[in-house]
Amino acid sequence: MQRHTGAIIIGAGQAGLALSRSLTLRGVEHVLLERGRPGERWHSERWPGLRLLTPDWMNRLPGMAPPKAPSGFMHATAFAATLDAYAQRHAAPVETGCEVTSLSHDDGCFRVATSRGDWSAPAAVIASGACDQAAVPAWATELPADIEQLATTRYRGAEGLDPGGVLVVGASATGVQIAAEVRASGRKTVLAVGRHVRSPRRYRGKDVFEWLELAGFLSDPRPFGVSAEKLMSLPSMQLTGSSGGRAIGLATLAEAGIRVVGRALDAAGHSIRLGTDLPDEIIRAEARRQTLLRVIDHHVALAGLRAPEDPGAWAPPAPIPAGPARLDLRADGIRTVIWATGFRRRYPWLHLPVLDARGELITDGGVTPVPGLFALGLPYMRHRSSAFIHGVGRDADAIAARIHAQIALPRHLAA
Repeated sequence: MQRHTGAIIIGAGQAGLALSRSLTLRGVEHVLLERGRPGERWHSERWPGLRLLTPDWMNRLPGMAPPKAPSGFMHATAFAATLDAYAQRHAAPVETGCEVTSLSHDDGCFRVATSRGDWSAPAAVIASGACDQAAVPAWATELPADIEQLATTRYRGAEGLDPGGVLVVGASATGVQIAAEVRASGRKTVLAVGRHVRSPRRYRGKDVFEWLELAGFLSDPRPFGVSAEKLMSLPSMQLTGSSGGRAIGLATLAEAGIRVVGRALDAAGHSIRLGTDLPDEIIRAEARRQTLLRVIDHHVALAGLRAPEDPGAWAPPAPIPAGPARLDLRADGIRTVIWATGFRRRYPWLHLPVLDARGELITDGGVTPVPGLFALGLPYMRHRSSAFIHGVGRDADAIAARIHAQIALPRHLAA
């Protein structure tokens, strides 16, 4: 039997739940289809020691009470529980354990087949998130079977790894946090570094995110003329919420005993070929850092604020050599490779012409080429913070308004 509703939301993470609240406030009947629990990825694809890298004032969805410790950094498990409570508080109509197998459109309706029956609606929203499938390089299959390989979604802490050393591939926020945690457990740790952003945790007396919010940087609209491919591939800032939000970067990791090498390029048996342009990449990362600092300084000057100077934040990092052209995993005692190489999106169930050549959704501010089909929760969808927890609410409200108008118009004409 097929059930009908006003709007179908695929995914009940922070994006889907924020949209559900906005639709409820507008009186739009809807359903959220979730393969697991509300916020399933926060429950099952984050490691126990992870703390959010954004301070708690940024980890609020619409209608949430202000946090007791706005500058704190909550555990990922605590945020998962927060999403559970949010869904219950707003009576979100979530169908749990409901895996979507097909989304199509005919006769003016979207039709969704799931593991628990079929649905139809005049509007549908893909809110399955930006962190869908780990972007592990194809050449990872060339590594021998005696090397344990984990995507970050399967990492559950250093104590659960095979004995021996660990290679972490990727040096954005997730990679540097995992490398630090693995090294703190006493294991030999190597970090292969690609594109990254060296960011201060605090600058001129405030958390860097507080400054970027005050400066309007996080609410900047999606840049015109910049390809979706480039925006989706931008590296995240090297930040951590651990230890109250301590500073972290390649220099501090090297001081802790982590061996920092260039980007991992390919493999032949136990040998991994490495890039030798690490010093150049560090220079580029430094330029990205200085761009952030200039944004903040410009805001301080423009607003006439009194904020202490912070010359130390402009000091260049300690030099790190280019490193070897190859890494011999067996000779170095490395038994595990952790892929912190980002994510890609996959929509095998989507049977509509809304994907580009790379398999990414084509949207203009969350509006796809198929009328009535929307997307939510993707990086840079409408502004810089579209994929941040506190930024998704504004996008959700805009999409909810369009859905409400779309559904209300036919009723008005019928009347």
